[in-house]
Amino acid sequence: MPMTLKVYEVNRTGAVRVLREESEVTPLEGPEASHEFPDCECPACTEVGS
Repeated sequence: MPMTLKVYEVNRTGAVRVLREESEVTPLEGPEASHEFPDCECPACTEVGS
Protein backbone atom coordinates (compact mmCIF):
# COMPACT_ATOMS: atom_id res chain seq x y z
CA MET A 1 0.00 0.00 0.00
CA PRO A 2 1.70 3.25 -1.08
CA MET A 3 1.86 6.26 1.20
CA THR A 4 2.07 9.95 0.33
CA LEU A 5 5.18 11.95 1.13
CA LYS A 6 5.78 15.70 0.88
CA VAL A 7 9.02 17.40 1.94
CA TYR A 8 9.07 20.97 3.18
CA GLU A 9 11.04 23.23 5.50
CA VAL A 10 9.91 25.86 7.98
CA ASN A 11 12.22 28.72 8.93
CA ARG A 12 12.31 30.39 12.34
CA THR A 13 9.71 32.99 11.34
CA GLY A 14 7.25 30.26 10.31
CA ALA A 15 7.56 30.65 6.54
CA VAL A 16 7.05 27.32 4.75
CA ARG A 17 8.93 26.31 1.60
CA VAL A 18 8.10 23.11 -0.31
CA LEU A 19 11.26 21.18 -1.20
CA ARG A 20 9.52 18.25 -2.93
CA GLU A 21 5.88 18.09 -4.03
CA GLU A 22 3.62 15.23 -2.92
CA SER A 23 4.47 11.86 -4.38
CA GLU A 24 3.48 8.27 -3.67
CA VAL A 25 6.16 5.98 -2.26
CA THR A 26 6.06 2.29 -1.42
CA PRO A 27 7.46 1.48 2.04
CA LEU A 28 10.22 -1.11 2.37
CA GLU A 29 9.57 -4.37 4.20
CA GLY A 30 12.52 -3.58 6.49
CA PRO A 31 15.42 -1.15 6.65
CA GLU A 32 18.27 -1.54 4.21
CA ALA A 33 21.51 -2.81 5.77
CA SER A 34 23.15 0.58 5.14
CA HIS A 35 20.44 2.31 7.23
CA GLU A 36 20.79 0.17 10.35
CA PHE A 37 22.61 1.50 13.41
CA PRO A 38 25.47 -0.60 14.78
CA ASP A 39 25.16 -2.14 18.27
CA CYS A 40 26.05 0.25 21.08
CA GLU A 41 29.55 -0.31 22.47
CA CYS A 42 29.40 2.05 25.46
CA PRO A 43 30.49 0.60 28.84
CA ALA A 44 26.94 0.56 30.25
CA CYS A 45 25.58 -1.48 27.34
CA THR A 46 28.52 -3.88 27.13
CA GLU A 47 28.21 -4.65 30.88
CA VAL A 48 24.53 -5.57 30.44
CA GLY A 49 25.38 -7.97 27.62
CA SER A 50 28.07 -9.75 29.67
